[in-house]
Amino acid sequence: MAGRALGLAGATALAGAGAARLRRRRQLIGQVPQQMRRAGLHVPMPITNRVVLEQVRARRQGASEVIDGVTCQAVTLPGTDATLWTYEHPSRSDASGALIWLHGGGFISGSAPASHDFCSQLAADLGLFVVNVDYRLAPEHPFPAGFDDCFDALLWIHAHAHELGINPDRIVVAGSSAGAGLAAAVAQRAHDEGLELAFQLLVYPMLDDRSALRRDLPSLTWSAASNRYAWKSYLGHPAGEPEERAYAVPARRKDLSGLAPAWIGIGDLDLFHEEALDYADRLRASGVTCLTREEQGMYHGADAARPDAPQMKAFRAEILQILQTIFDQGQAISSVD
Repeated sequence: MAGRALGLAGATALAGAGAARLRRRRQLIGQVPQQMRRAGLHVPMPITNRVVLEQVRARRQGASEVIDGVTCQAVTLPGTDATLWTYEHPSRSDASGALIWLHGGGFISGSAPASHDFCSQLAADLGLFVVNVDYRLAPEHPFPAGFDDCFDALLWIHAHAHELGINPDRIVVAGSSAGAGLAAAVAQRAHDEGLELAFQLLVYPMLDDRSALRRDLPSLTWSAASNRYAWKSYLGHPAGEPEERAYAVPARRKDLSGLAPAWIGIGDLDLFHEEALDYADRLRASGVTCLTREEQGMYHGADAARPDAPQMKAFRAEILQILQTIFDQGQAISSVD
């Protein structure tokens, strides 16, 4: 009887915890503007094992369309298996700037071809040479494989800047989610190796493995469970354990002084909200110019899921404005209103 009573108590506790999570989810969804809502917010699919990961990868392996007028080419980095996709529009001038784009997916999913549309649009709208990196994914290729691919892309641009018609003083590294985390790590290594980098643009960046241990953070699309699995896959050990390797976890770097100026965009319903704003505060405290956009009612990846929502149009418009200021006008980021 005692065992049965304990079993019933355990089941009751689990049911209570499940009900509490459901209430919390409903509360969060209630804060999302109507035009940004979608069915997936109600039924999360956390990535906690290889079976689910392969299902997610299968859904995301398609390529988007390159916009008309933009030339897209694949380049294999010498000595590596990494592929770069480059985008150019006829409007690009000599000695233009260059932008490196790093896709999201928690270090474990996603692909560069899925961003053909976004990257080609940037090339057309801003007259840039855009490079989109198809970096290696964990868990098959844990750190530093994917990071090395991203940094090698920066080295490649610098090495070929003259023949590509790129001004090496106007190179930007950018990305979303895990790609933004990789961009932050690339900016750190660029500083350490004396490699010129004009700016880092971090869209809801994945910066700190220790956040994966938190149970009190908002979680709608990218969940804490997915975050734990992703960081473990990338680092090769559970999130939150000691990690001394440089560039593995950008938020663990103690000295942020001297890094390239930054823009960080994040939603208040994003799992990465707290770590993103903390990183921005630390950059500013270290003397690095960093602008932030905190979007109310925005969950992780909402700009891709609901690009036509007014709030998401404004979010992406600010990204274009910042980049145009950096590239077209050549202003320092500190002068951007």
